[in-house]
Amino acid sequence: MTKKGREDYMLIDGVFSGGGMKGFALVGAYQVLEEKGFQFKRVAGTSAGAILACFIAAGYTGKEMEKVLDEQDFQALLDPRKTILPIPFMKWINLYWGLGLYQGKALENWFLEKLAAKGIYTFSDLPQGSLKLVASDLTNGKMMVLPDDLQKYGLSADSFPIARALRMSCGIPFFFEPVRLKTGSGDTIVVDGGVLSNFPMWIFDNGNKERPILGVKLSSNTEEMKPYNIKNGLNLFEALFSTMKNAHDERYISRKLEKNIIFIPVDDYSATQFDLNTEMKADMLEKGRIRATQFLKMW
Repeated sequence: MTKKGREDYMLIDGVFSGGGMKGFALVGAYQVLEEKGFQFKRVAGTSAGAILACFIAAGYTGKEMEKVLDEQDFQALLDPRKTILPIPFMKWINLYWGLGLYQGKALENWFLEKLAAKGIYTFSDLPQGSLKLVASDLTNGKMMVLPDDLQKYGLSADSFPIARALRMSCGIPFFFEPVRLKTGSGDTIVVDGGVLSNFPMWIFDNGNKERPILGVKLSSNTEEMKPYNIKNGLNLFEALFSTMKNAHDERYISRKLEKNIIFIPVDDYSATQFDLNTEMKADMLEKGRIRATQFLKMW
């Protein structure tokens, strides 16, 4: 095989699932794919998967991602609104009126800083169609694919900040305040894409498949999936949200598609576990590496 032919063969499109702080495992899997010579021509993702997709599109290597994530104190990204009365009860008042415990501004600024380090600010800084992020428009009850759908809201994709789009895709409901898009018809409330599609494998396979599509999903496959243990209200909410965010994608993912997906079970961790220590981060990275290595032996 010629060198050019080999390079073409190693070009793939990638889709990465949401999972909040479990996303460290995605980086581990990406490092193995990178080491084996695979290159992503187009990338897409939801929530944590959207972060990885943006970092890949911006030109970060797997090792650079690991360094960036390892150095970051993620608890510093939790920015509650300042209140006159500094009492614990006030955060629930913020949740009621602000629609989230944390503003999300610190998170968006972190995205902006890391993308700017690679000279990436808006979607116009990337090849057209190379990056797609999923978010949920609660005002109109529909899914958003960014940047594709921005024109429907009277917004220009060329000037829209990727950091803002990423913040929209990562806006875990009730945890972070939703993004309010200013449109001609008023505010549009946008939250985490996982509400409607946590693993958008369909995004490059909707009549637009150009090359092999590889998915990386932060969960077990259908055969390994454990049933939910529902004993209290919190268990019920977790099961409800998990079922809601996965139902759309599980219906799409057939046995045929599963052979193109790296499944990484990280059930020991929570999506909102912002107090991860060094050992926990290393454990998830290693889980991603192991699963990707096992997968590539048969793909």
